[in-house]
Amino acid sequence: MSRVSKLNRPQLDEVSKKIIEQLQKDGRKSYAEIGKVVGLSEAAVRQRVQKLTESGVMQIVAVTDPLRLGFSRQAMIGIKCTGDVSEIAEALSQISSIDYVVLTAGSFDIMVEVVCEDDDHLIALLNQRIRNIPGVVSSETFVYLKLRKQLYNWGTR
Repeated sequence: MSRVSKLNRPQLDEVSKKIIEQLQKDGRKSYAEIGKVVGLSEAAVRQRVQKLTESGVMQIVAVTDPLRLGFSRQAMIGIKCTGDVSEIAEALSQISSIDYVVLTAGSFDIMVEVVCEDDDHLIALLNQRIRNIPGVVSSETFVYLKLRKQLYNWGTR
C-alpha cells in the first residue's frame, strides 16, 4: 500500500463517509437501502461507490474469522534486519500465512501478523520460512491470547 500525500488525498464529504459506514456495517446492503439512509438515489449511490473503489479509497471484501476456519494461532512478529528492508518485506509478503507486513521505526524494522493452524505451524513458519530469509537477524513473537477489538472504519469518523 503506497502513502498518499495530503495534496492528492481524496477529500470525502459527509455523504461519502455515510455510504462507507453503511457498507462497513453490511457490505451486502443494497444501493437503494443505502440511498434511503444518506438521501441519494440508488444510481447516485452506485456511482459514488464505483468512484470510491476505482480511486482506491475503499474496497469491498469479505472478512473471515480465522478461529472459525480452524486457524487457532495468531501472532505479531517483530523482525530485525540488515540490508535492504524493502527486499525482506517483499519476501515476507510472498508467504501466505502472513497477512500484514509493515516497515516500522523503533525496536524492529518490520512487523508481520501471522495466522496459523496451531503452534506447530507457527514454529515451522518461524524456523523454515521467516528466519531463513537473507537479512533477517532476529525475530520476537507476540502470540495473541485473545483478540478483543478489530475494526475497519478508518477515515469515516
